[in-house]
Amino acid sequence: MSDIPKIGITGLPGVGKTDTLIKIVKDLEESGYRVGGMVTEAIIENNDRVGFYVMDWQTKERKIFAHVDFDTGERVGKYGVDVKVLEEIGVPAIERAIADENIDIIIIDEVGKMEMLSERFCKVVIDALDSDKPILLTLHKKSRSPLLQDIRRRDDIRILEVTPVNRNLLPYKIEKIMKDQLPSLF
Repeated sequence: MSDIPKIGITGLPGVGKTDTLIKIVKDLEESGYRVGGMVTEAIIENNDRVGFYVMDWQTKERKIFAHVDFDTGERVGKYGVDVKVLEEIGVPAIERAIADENIDIIIIDEVGKMEMLSERFCKVVIDALDSDKPILLTLHKKSRSPLLQDIRRRDDIRILEVTPVNRNLLPYKIEKIMKDQLPSLF
């Protein structure tokens, strides 16, 4: 396994993968690390998940890229998916995080069924994993897509599962793993 921390967070839908990633990222930023990449955020209405935003972590620009009311050609479950939005916000955010020397850690949330509808997204995920930067990403648990299968087979990535039992402690465990392997900023 590489000395550069590359950690995948997996788990069932709604278990807290994104919340776990965001907690880790905020703690790392408080420690002085600079983070870039993309995050998806659930859109909740009347206690129901009705869609997802994609957000550039650095600029905080965000747009809806999947929604139950979207009438697009691409659908995943109950969601219509606007791949163009992912390619306008998410893909460039990851590309910048890879290229920007001022970014210490790349984040990608989520490598999931909706995101993998974009070939550009799939390519930039591999580019990020092949880069010499630490990476923290969330992974769809059950998908058997070629990209996710390739990620799971890599020997340079450690995959940890978030569950209802461990979701409060897992962020601290992952943060410790990352900080133990990241160069000190102080």
